[in-house]
Amino acid sequence: MTKTKTILSGIQPSGKLHIGNYFGAMRQHIRMQQEGDAFYFLANYHSLTSVNDGELLNQYTMDVVLDYLALGLDPGKCTFFAQSDVPQTTELAWILGCLTPVSLMEKGVAYKDKVANGLNPNIGLFTYPILQAADILIYHSDLVPVGEDQKQNIEIARDLAGKLNRSYDSELLVIPEDYILKSVATVPGIDGRKMSKSYGNTIDIFDEGKSLKKRVMSIQTDSTLLEDPKDPDSCNVFALIKLFAEDDKINEIAGKYRAGGFGYGHAKKELLGLINDYFAEARERRKKLEKDMDYVHDVLQEGGKKARERAETVMEPIRETTGLFRSFRYE
Repeated sequence: MTKTKTILSGIQPSGKLHIGNYFGAMRQHIRMQQEGDAFYFLANYHSLTSVNDGELLNQYTMDVVLDYLALGLDPGKCTFFAQSDVPQTTELAWILGCLTPVSLMEKGVAYKDKVANGLNPNIGLFTYPILQAADILIYHSDLVPVGEDQKQNIEIARDLAGKLNRSYDSELLVIPEDYILKSVATVPGIDGRKMSKSYGNTIDIFDEGKSLKKRVMSIQTDSTLLEDPKDPDSCNVFALIKLFAEDDKINEIAGKYRAGGFGYGHAKKELLGLINDYFAEARERRKKLEKDMDYVHDVLQEGGKKARERAETVMEPIRETTGLFRSFRYE
């Protein structure tokens, strides 16, 4: 009998989720919840590397839960939970950290990039890949769907799993496979750079009304005159339109660009309408969920219980093999 593969991925609640998050990860998570035993978590321990306000982190976390549920994540098809509800994760992270050479962390590309973009170079950020490895390994994950920028961290998780297994001459951890989301488009922000909270160039998924219009209308474009032909493939607005529109609509708008007499203001209005239509149903679901927070908390509570149970089956033999004494058992 073929074993059902365990799929693991997480998202950091460090601010409002934007359309780059949706097309970069969330849409794939929702699709893959039916393709295996999926574990999706809210990486709130990771958020502590950049968020130092407890009320704000709690709000960000609940916002992410509402967003995922509104967009179609089904807690009946996956395990959806908060990272902080699984203490075995940080327990394993310490054990892995005791086997990790400092030189391995010093090679971390993601750490260097985040520091270069202004994040505080704290120890949590430096050792981020170790905690991420524990997130992956504590559930015996088989597949870890990530973008190309996370490939190095998955390789670190594989290295650390192998190191623990070899150190204790025992198959304590499953070596996970990366699952690089090759089809994911780079989503440009309103300034043309990759859309990112750290750049402040985002369009939030559940933005609407005047706020959404202001963000869309502020997308940077070149100075080509209204009446002149334009190259759609070099335009940030058109790159976003392609994410939301069907092929016929994309071709129609591209033709208007090339014909001239179609300004960037026209393109932005097209984009605004597409965003509103695309997320209309999800917006309504989110508003209903906000009125039923008991259900939302129940989802997290049940997901946390299932995740702890799985994590404990992995952690118990590791404690025994490494010689860690424990006088009680988790639920």
